[in-house]
Amino acid sequence: MSPGNSIRWPLARATGSRKGCGGSPRRLEEGRPLSPAPTGPARGAQLKHGHVPPSPAPTSTVVIWCPTEWLLQSFIWKGLCSWGKMAHSQNSMELPININATQITTAYGHRALPRLKEELQSEDLQTRQKALMALCDLMHDPECIYKAMNIGCMENLKALLKDSSSMVRIKTTEVLYITASHSVGRYAFLEHDIVLALSFLLNDPSPVCRGNLYKAYMQLVQVPRGAQEIISKGLISLLVWKLQVEVEEEFQEFILDTLVLCLREDATEALGSNVVLVLKQKLLSANQNIRSKAAHALLNVSMSQEGKKQVCQFDVITILVRLLKDPVEHVKSNAAGALMFATVITEGKYAALEAQAISPLLELLHSPMTVARLNATKALTMLAEAPEGRKALQAHVPTFRALEVETYEKPQVAEALQRAARIAVSVIEFKP
Repeated sequence: MSPGNSIRWPLARATGSRKGCGGSPRRLEEGRPLSPAPTGPARGAQLKHGHVPPSPAPTSTVVIWCPTEWLLQSFIWKGLCSWGKMAHSQNSMELPININATQITTAYGHRALPRLKEELQSEDLQTRQKALMALCDLMHDPECIYKAMNIGCMENLKALLKDSSSMVRIKTTEVLYITASHSVGRYAFLEHDIVLALSFLLNDPSPVCRGNLYKAYMQLVQVPRGAQEIISKGLISLLVWKLQVEVEEEFQEFILDTLVLCLREDATEALGSNVVLVLKQKLLSANQNIRSKAAHALLNVSMSQEGKKQVCQFDVITILVRLLKDPVEHVKSNAAGALMFATVITEGKYAALEAQAISPLLELLHSPMTVARLNATKALTMLAEAPEGRKALQAHVPTFRALEVETYEKPQVAEALQRAARIAVSVIEFKP
């Protein structure tokens, strides 16, 4: 540090030893400088009379460093260096932190959906993608679905299903899937004929797009009118075909969920598409959900006379009897339900008796699932109509008697099971 940054103090005679910079400060006697020592004749007179005063300490200057000024200069220097870095002319080309490039600034209030509708028609690809992503968030609200339907957004979404960008098609099907999860959205599907427009994406190369399509159909068939719409458009045969070719098990489950409810309405088109053979393959799947849903679909197929005949013709009853011993309760319950309908005809009765179906059905009467017990009781009633089945069930009448008096939490379930047990007893004890 320069001398200008220090303070010089003249010192008088001091006591104690003089130390360096690291020593303790010197103690002054009176706090004022001493007079200079006598020289010349005065010094000679003092020596003549024998009085020799001690030599005074020479007047000196001690430099005391001021830490405050030194720290201040250090801070100023560091500040100037950092300011020089901040003021550099080169700017970063990276996006700011926590900024999502896919988000779009939506209008406030009632102007949000009309503006998004305009952006859906934009020529800019990024603008269309951002508008679709905003719609994915808004369509969770049924009120927004109703407003979007009224201002014509559904027609814009139908047009975007044909977009050349796979991302646009993916987000469009996602918006439609979210829309179909609400009752007002299902109404919009039916009003604007979205079902047929979606069917053109069944062969889309993007698996995400196809997955959204299957989920949209699955949500739509939750109401009978939605299932009837899919049947009327002739899409059952396409769904049966996709059930065979889709590799993803999750997609197969979505298709089976859709077919189960559609086959309950009408199985004619499906029977013409060899649906029984396809479902027979799915009964052998390692996935328990696929096995259960395939058995449920066969239950609905077997409601019709033609379905019963095909189940017997393609030897599906043997597999259904094997599934009665499946470790999953839902699989056993649905297999018993399919046997319940398939054994209505004589051919089905004897096919089940040859496959030794009575023993696993009797074990299913003790299942924790009420539906499984009900299906098993009705299936055994069908088998008891054959003389061989009636003879085999004679010893198990007390089991059915116990079901007649069993109580349940739900009165409707108790009434259905008790009535089925009474009918089974009457059939078993029938004597021609």
